[in-house]
Amino acid sequence: MILAAGRGERMRPLTDSTPKPLLCVRGKPLLQWHLEALYRGGCRHALINTAWLGDHITLKFGSVFRPQPTWNKRKQLSIEEQTASELRLAYSHEGRDFGAALETAGGIVRALPLLDEVFWVLGGDVFAPDFDFSQAAMDPFTASDKLAHLWLVPNPEHHPRGDFGLEFPSAPDNADPTVGLALNLPDDDARPRLTYSTIGLYRRAFFTAPFCDIPFGNPQGIAAPLGPMMRAGMDQQRVSASLYAGRWTDVGTPHRLEQLNAAS
Repeated sequence: MILAAGRGERMRPLTDSTPKPLLCVRGKPLLQWHLEALYRGGCRHALINTAWLGDHITLKFGSVFRPQPTWNKRKQLSIEEQTASELRLAYSHEGRDFGAALETAGGIVRALPLLDEVFWVLGGDVFAPDFDFSQAAMDPFTASDKLAHLWLVPNPEHHPRGDFGLEFPSAPDNADPTVGLALNLPDDDARPRLTYSTIGLYRRAFFTAPFCDIPFGNPQGIAAPLGPMMRAGMDQQRVSASLYAGRWTDVGTPHRLEQLNAAS
């Protein structure tokens, strides 16, 4: 699921007429970078939630995303080959259904009927072109008892305090040394924090009681943030995390967008 429903207030005036996920980064809409990375990782179905100027997103990408083939791979494909080489897109139109975005948790619960038992969630306003959305990245989480797995990044200049701690508890020799526990640190805790990349894996079970009380499918359009749920899950040691050191930018302001494009 790609979160693309926000208004993009900090990006104004650019987002007055263009939804933030369609702003161009190095010649392509920001959302396209995500779709290419998902496709490269083997994903063949993605869901995008929309609200502000959501029709612009559906008009741009439609129901199928096909990466541009290189010149030497172009050929006539069978129906089966075409289907295997497509990323099918579905939409959750929060603005159309409820008049506004439902925030992160509200939007995810609204989309749950269209999501698998384990699914990716990624913010539509970050640039992470090299992230690995492969089945191999998903399998360890699926085999664990955790309800969510987050990728944390070093704190950017605009967010020096970070969001969550990361602890690597003592574990058997066969444990993955790159996976730790995400920590909900109190304000007076001196341990370092990292920033949530807005990329994570989640289970449907996380969006039920006791962590979430929104009815399945969110038929009433309840708006609710994800942060309190995540912190409650961390307090129960049900949220794991990894450090992501690849290219990552929160494209949150016109200045950051300008810097990102200048560095291309």
